Amino acid sequence: MNEVVNRQRKIKINIKVWSEFADLAVNEIIEAKGKTLTVAFVSDKKMLELNNFYRGKNATTDVLSFPCELGEFEVLSELSDKDYLGDIAISLEQAQKQASENKLDFETEIKQLILHGILHLCGYDHELDDGEMNRRELELRDKLNI
Repeated sequence: MNEVVNRQRKIKINIKVWSEFADLAVNEIIEAKGKTLTVAFVSDKKMLELNNFYRGKNATTDVLSFPCELGEFEVLSELSDKDYLGDIAISLEQAQKQASENKLDFETEIKQLILHGILHLCGYDHELDDGEMNRRELELRDKLNI
């Protein structure tokens, strides 16, 4: 089961709904099936800090993914979890803003961001892959009725 946590206070959300969606999405993505992840809903302020620290970009963003990369000693550690994909941070403030700009409902925008984040955890990179991630994301949106 995937974990969804709310680390912001500005926008009310139902964690159970997003946990169920994360489970559904993970099961639809071949590379993610049977694995787990964490989705953290954060504020714009926190997302700015994360984006600055990890990517050197002094701006907020909508979604960041942090793949779990097991080290060379993973075989020695009973604490390592080979089925853990990693963490996804989503700014609900950015999601709300983008939903309005794109004339989407808020829930659809969040679903798209969760899906986008999961694909990044699976190794997709839209900045380098000549549209492969975008094609896969559109295919999955159809499957998931997004």
